Amino acid sequence: MQKLNFPSYTFRFKNSENKVAIFDEIRKKFIILTPEEWVRQHVVQFLLQEKKYPKSLINVEKVLKVNGLRKRYDVVVYNPDGSIFVLIECKAPEIKIAQATFDQIARYNMTLKSELLMVTNGLNHYFCQIDFENEKYEFLNELPDYKSNNEII
Repeated sequence: MQKLNFPSYTFRFKNSENKVAIFDEIRKKFIILTPEEWVRQHVVQFLLQEKKYPKSLINVEKVLKVNGLRKRYDVVVYNPDGSIFVLIECKAPEIKIAQATFDQIARYNMTLKSELLMVTNGLNHYFCQIDFENEKYEFLNELPDYKSNNEII
């Protein structure tokens, strides 16, 4: 798999029906390794190891309803009160992050009401803080660490 713009992490792999699978610590099972899954697993390790978010507050690939349609988010990080702190959209490295990606995560966020957004293809990462009152978002340089964010402690 391609080297991504994340620190190096150790992953568990296995071969299953002539396909490589990667172990997902959050879902506690092996998942077929696709380029997007490779990015998703790096994001999970980034949240756990670099940003120190507790595993218990991270959720991966769950269904949500957007305008009556079933959609699936990639990763969310919850606040301890159950509200969503970060919504993350992962794309495969060959997918260019474009306005359509931000439109997609914004549609999901109309339902989820996350405070922060992260969009990544593993090579380029974008972080945004949502201003619900003025209906806009402000780009951030990075995602806050778990301990440095008063909302999430």
